[in-house]
Amino acid sequence: MVAERLRLAGRIIGFGVTGFGGMMVIGEASMEFTQKGWAAIIPTTPADPGLLLMIIGAVALAACILSWWRERAAGIMLVSAAAAMGIGIFAIGAPGRLVPWLIVGLPLLVAGVLFLNSWRLSRELA
Repeated sequence: MVAERLRLAGRIIGFGVTGFGGMMVIGEASMEFTQKGWAAIIPTTPADPGLLLMIIGAVALAACILSWWRERAAGIMLVSAAAAMGIGIFAIGAPGRLVPWLIVGLPLLVAGVLFLNSWRLSRELA
């Protein structure tokens, strides 16, 4: 019972924050595309910090989807995504580096810990 509630809370938080992050990325990309046109897309390199944060967000979304079958793997992926998000935000050099991580990274960390605790409790009860 408790494990199911932890799992549900983790899914709600995880999908909520990945949806929020996805909407922010889509909004920012569409604004940049309307201002610069195709020139905004062409110079993107694999080392572009925005692209790296998008990849981390995609990993977090994949972890949320994976949580329906493998809670432990999803928890590990979300905790790793939260740590990578913190490193990425620090690498960008965003002003007030803690606040962006608290908005995006902390919920990923909480969701990952909820999945790991749910997995632990379900193993203990079985």
